[in-house]
Amino acid sequence: MLNDMRDQPVDRPDLRGDCEQCFGLCCVALPFAASADFAIDKQAGKPCPNLQGDHRCGIHTTLRQKGFTGCTVYDCFGAGQKVSQVTFGGRDWRTGPREDARRMVDVFPVVRQLHELLWYLTEALTLPAARPLHADLRRALERTEALTRGTPEELGALDVPAHRQEVNVLLLKTSELARAGVRGKKKNRRGADLIGARLKGADLRGANLRGAYLIAADLTGADLRGADLIGADLRGADLTDADLTDAFFLTQPQLNAARGGEGTRLPESVTRPAHWAAQL
Repeated sequence: MLNDMRDQPVDRPDLRGDCEQCFGLCCVALPFAASADFAIDKQAGKPCPNLQGDHRCGIHTTLRQKGFTGCTVYDCFGAGQKVSQVTFGGRDWRTGPREDARRMVDVFPVVRQLHELLWYLTEALTLPAARPLHADLRRALERTEALTRGTPEELGALDVPAHRQEVNVLLLKTSELARAGVRGKKKNRRGADLIGARLKGADLRGANLRGAYLIAADLTGADLRGADLIGADLRGADLTDADLTDAFFLTQPQLNAARGGEGTRLPESVTRPAHWAAQL
């Protein structure tokens, strides 16, 4: 049953970051604090000191060595190019009106959240078990797409939490239908504190791991086929030889934040992080 969970993988390049079409918005709009993920403090709206005049990162190839691991795991789900090229019509925040620069900073996080929802909705539509919901999922997808094309003023006034809640109702129903087809007893660890948990070889097929804290958890050899991983915190989790083949609602940023290797089996919707090879 697990091998039939998807009709096809998620294939939407517009929902993956394209830095060539962006004005380095994640390096400007987002704040970060000196920590294990970032070497310095930076306020929202202030350009990162490593951002060059051509909107490229000056230390892109050595981010991890220089203490900017957080940058290497981030993905905007395509929001950067949408805001840069669509919302603001290709106007550069460096050379355009100051008001445009301020609005870009405000709008980028909004569009990023909407694009993340588009990723989940697109994936939900690839799950045959969710066919009873496909009409509602398509309407939610179209509605969310339309919102991303709003004006800066419309995006700034959008009640994102309310929209997320509406979409989440559908995603929860999708999860229940998809996991119902997984044989055996399915664990419900939604929002569970599993930080540092020893889950080596654990049978987590069809598990509800929505929002679970799996930071630094040992998941080596674990069976996560058919598990719902939406919002699960996988920072530092060891996925070596784990099987995530049919896990769903798994995003590239989640995977980038984890550890793994060649033996880790992944859904086709995500790619094996390049830095995993260096961890071996």
